[in-house]
Amino acid sequence: MAGMEHHTRPVHAALRPYVGDLVGYASYGYPMELHRGLPSRFMTLVITLDEALGVAWPGHPVDKYDALAGGLHSTAVHIGQTDSRAGVQISLTPPAARELLGLPPGQLASIVVGLDEVLGRSARELTEQLREEPSWDKRFDLIESLLLQQLGQSNAGTAQPEVSWAWQRLCASRGSLGIQDLATEVGWSRRHLTDRFTRELGLAPKVAARVLRFERVTGHLRQHPTTRLADLSAAAGYADQAHLTREFQAIAGCSPRQWMTEELPNLQDFTPAGARVSKV
Repeated sequence: MAGMEHHTRPVHAALRPYVGDLVGYASYGYPMELHRGLPSRFMTLVITLDEALGVAWPGHPVDKYDALAGGLHSTAVHIGQTDSRAGVQISLTPPAARELLGLPPGQLASIVVGLDEVLGRSARELTEQLREEPSWDKRFDLIESLLLQQLGQSNAGTAQPEVSWAWQRLCASRGSLGIQDLATEVGWSRRHLTDRFTRELGLAPKVAARVLRFERVTGHLRQHPTTRLADLSAAAGYADQAHLTREFQAIAGCSPRQWMTEELPNLQDFTPAGARVSKV
C-alpha cells in the first residue's frame, strides 16, 4: 500500500539561529511523484537515502543529486522524476549560508547545486553514513554533528547589519512592509537598499516581499484548505482573489486550486515546515 512517513525532532540549541527544521521522509509503494518546491524564507539542503533526487527548474532538464543545496528563489522548482523514496531535508536561514556553508546566501540564490560543491568531501561522507544508518535519531545526530563542526569555521564574513535587519523586518511583516518604508527605517535610499539587499540575498527586497506574502498564503492553506480564497487574499495583502491567482501562476506555475489538489496530500515538501504559518 502506498504512503508516506516523516520524522523530525527539535534542532540542537546552538543551531537554532541557522536551522529552521530537520525532517526525515520516506515513501513506500511508489517513488516520489513530481511536485512543486515553492519558494520560502528558507534555503534547503536535501540528502537522499537511496537513489538520486531529480530537480528541474521550469523549462530546463532534470538534474539528479544524491545531496543538494538550494538557495532562496522566487519561482517553484520541480522535484521528483526519479526512483528516490527517502531522504533528509534541512531548512536553513540565510545567515546559515555564511556560518555553516562558508559563502554568502546570494551565491546560492535561484540555483540548486550538489552539496559536495559546497561542503566537499564531508558532504559525500555524510551521505554514505546516513544511507548505512537505519535509525532516524542517529541520522539526525550525524547531520547535527557536521553542522556543529561547521560553526565558527567559516571565512565568509558577515552580512551588513542593515541588510540583516531589513530581512528580519520583511520576515516579521510577512512581506507586507513597503520597500520605501523599509529603506527609510534603515536610513538608506531605496536604490541603495535594493543593491545591498540583492547582493547579499540574491533576491531584491520587492521580490523577497512577494515570496514572503506567498509563503503566508500557502502556509495557511496547508493547515486550513477550506479557507475562502477571497478572504485569504484580502488578509494577505493582495488586491483581490484575481491578484492572488496571478501570483500563484507566476510563482507556482498553476492556480491555487490546482496546487491544492495536486500538492496538499504530499507530506514531504521542499518548503520547510518552519515556514508553514497558519495565521493570516
